[in-house]
Amino acid sequence: MLPVRRSLQSPDPFHMTDYSRYSFWLETAGEDLTPRPALVRSSDVDVAILGGGYSGLWAAYYLLRQNPSLSIAVVEKEIVGFGASGRNGGWCSARFAVTPTRLEQRYGRDSARALMLAMYDSVDEVGRVCDEEKIDAHFHRGGVLTLARGVHQLPLVRASHAAYERLGLGDRVRLLSADETKERVKATKVLGSLHAFQGASLHPGRLVRGLARAVERRGGVIYEQTPVSEFEGGTTPRLLTAAGELRARRAIILGGEAYLTRLRKLRRALLPMYSLITLTEPLTQEQWSQIRWQNGESVASCRYTVDYLTKTRDGRILFGSRGAPYAFGSKITDEMDRHAETHADMQRTLVEWFPALQGIKFTHSWGGPVGMPRDWMPTVSFDKSSRIGTAHGYTGQGVSTTNLAGRLLAGLVGEKPTGLESLPLAQRQSPTWEPEPLRWLAVRYMQDAFLRIDTALESGRSRPMDSPLAEFLGKH
Repeated sequence: MLPVRRSLQSPDPFHMTDYSRYSFWLETAGEDLTPRPALVRSSDVDVAILGGGYSGLWAAYYLLRQNPSLSIAVVEKEIVGFGASGRNGGWCSARFAVTPTRLEQRYGRDSARALMLAMYDSVDEVGRVCDEEKIDAHFHRGGVLTLARGVHQLPLVRASHAAYERLGLGDRVRLLSADETKERVKATKVLGSLHAFQGASLHPGRLVRGLARAVERRGGVIYEQTPVSEFEGGTTPRLLTAAGELRARRAIILGGEAYLTRLRKLRRALLPMYSLITLTEPLTQEQWSQIRWQNGESVASCRYTVDYLTKTRDGRILFGSRGAPYAFGSKITDEMDRHAETHADMQRTLVEWFPALQGIKFTHSWGGPVGMPRDWMPTVSFDKSSRIGTAHGYTGQGVSTTNLAGRLLAGLVGEKPTGLESLPLAQRQSPTWEPEPLRWLAVRYMQDAFLRIDTALESGRSRPMDSPLAEFLGKH
């Protein structure tokens, strides 16, 4: 369980933060989490990167691969993997922030198909880098199983399958009957599922920490416990910190995801929505025999309020969900990493999925903010005039998408085409979120409405009368 901790706005040199307590993944990352040295004076580099998570590290990694002579510095407010990269659900899937159906409607069949193929490649690329760089990230190719738990979820599974068929990707997925699904994962209320073949699970903490070491082996420098207070573009773009400026000859890259909203210029660029996770103790062999789940698929259902499950290498079940209330003013604090009511509901729900787990102990609960763009679409861009690059807005689908973003951004900054430049997420910007209190009112309404929709459908009742409004807002 996560204790209430002091604010980390100004690191106290006489008080060492126990970063292992932020998530199971950081606790079991397999290495000392003692922070690297902070930036102590102004410095000049070729590329300065804000954020020691997947976005910043993948960009640094691919920039150094294409040009080993570059001087690259990454600055991180806490430690590598402190944010979503060290707290997520362990999915490395071809799922994108926007569904295949919505991609096709917005950008057309060819662009939607190209983006989905790029996402498949990204899953493979993460596995390839883990092999090449000897990163023991517990990378496991189990695919993704999306369950229809109830009659009301069957149309959603079938519509998703139809979208893959329209995009010419029908060979990447398969519709399973209730019996076929239960042979894989024996959960309650299952009437069928969609099995996506290409997808993996992994240990996020080991991936992000291993990626940092790979960047350092290639000559990159990482400064930890170095908060960035502001950034400026121009002929000499720079990141401003309390210790001085990190000036860049070529570019600065902003890769802080939800935490970018702490910067004045990006306050409304994203909405920090909390995603929460709970984790069981290791299951017994008898419990696993009743649940099955022998192939280690990443598992989810079709709830509006989202649920996702991962089987860890040491035999635990991770259950994640959104649903923690949005805080006024896009607030982000350590205290918000846990929400007792939501975590308790998640634990009850997991036992409802798998009655054989009645009485199971939950050893860890944590959470963190996810970056939500106003149009739900990630952004990867580089402005040559300001020399500012950015990658953000993954809506909780960032483990594989950040790899795609890192390769694309490295190509844009290094002026070396990658073939990814025509994808819909390239060289775009999402509209900004509404100011408060409109933002708070709309988001809290949507959270409440989606929960009411799920509750009604799962109880066999009709959808609430305002469902169309909630669904319209969720798409726009």
